[in-house]
Amino acid sequence: MIIGKVVGSVVSTRKCENLVGNKFMIVEPVPGMRVNNRVVAIDKIGAGIGEYVLVAQGSAARVGCGMEYAPVDAAIVGILDDGQDLKLK
Repeated sequence: MIIGKVVGSVVSTRKCENLVGNKFMIVEPVPGMRVNNRVVAIDKIGAGIGEYVLVAQGSAARVGCGMEYAPVDAAIVGILDDGQDLKLK
């Protein structure tokens, strides 16, 4: 799992049937995370641009967002209320 900041969204008019009706966000990992590149994550909880979020990856992402049979590799599974200990700005 990684912590990142939502920096944008992705719009796709044509996609796999299992993904229709879902929102996709671009998440930039905070410094110190094992991932340095931005990821596109499915967002089933309503995160907004500028918010810090928890992102599950791999099979945990599919299970975490209730889409076991969809081609999902990253999912926003939580919105951080307080990142004081992480020095988030």
